[in-house]
Amino acid sequence: MVAEVVNLVKRVNYKYFSRDRHFVERLHSVLGFTPAHLHLFKIAFYHKSTINNSQQNNNGGKKGEYIQSNERLEYLGDALLSFVIGEYLFNKYIQADEGFLTKMRSKIVKRKMLNYLAEQMGLDRMLMEFNNASISPSMLGNALEALIGAIYLEKGFAYTKNYILNGLVKKYINIHSLESFDDNYKSQLLEWCQKHTKEIDFRVISKSKNDKRDRFRIGVYIDGVEVATAEDFNKKSAEQVAAEIALAQLQP
Repeated sequence: MVAEVVNLVKRVNYKYFSRDRHFVERLHSVLGFTPAHLHLFKIAFYHKSTINNSQQNNNGGKKGEYIQSNERLEYLGDALLSFVIGEYLFNKYIQADEGFLTKMRSKIVKRKMLNYLAEQMGLDRMLMEFNNASISPSMLGNALEALIGAIYLEKGFAYTKNYILNGLVKKYINIHSLESFDDNYKSQLLEWCQKHTKEIDFRVISKSKNDKRDRFRIGVYIDGVEVATAEDFNKKSAEQVAAEIALAQLQP
């Protein structure tokens, strides 16, 4: 009872009197509640590149406040997403085999989809508030996973599960259209090469630093000839984009 009163006081303070009240207002519109443990939700939007810069400069604007990045919360949110989506699909597609369920789960929890969901939710504006670095698409999906981790620590599993299914999946994703949609371009390209007896190779052409983060340039080579290239902060994402470009050139 005492804890509930304390949390209520915290929520009222954050909502009406705190210097973070504008952030709290945006959070409420995204979450449907005002958190009592606001520091968790601030951490959810801190990317490691910003933390590294702050530590190197020995400041960060707030004398070391909230210096933890969102990586641990991201790990927790990723695990929750995988389980909740897996259970949802298991119950929805009663006759489906493991292969279909695995592919469907991958389509929902893959980085590109999470980036899309985060953008629809307006998380990009919150990321810009807490990070000095330029906001990349992958940072959006990371923040969403971290946010889910924070929701779990604040509200527990039942609320988090309901939020994932009703606040994300059913609100933003057309599950039925996703059933027949195949955006694994690397797999499609591998199948094309096998069908046409071609040798294929994905090579790292270069690796550079951008905002303290590794950025990969990937090339697709078919029978030793470079067909397409693409860049991304994530190696697998760069391979997918390069494969998509290659398929567009190879298929009529």
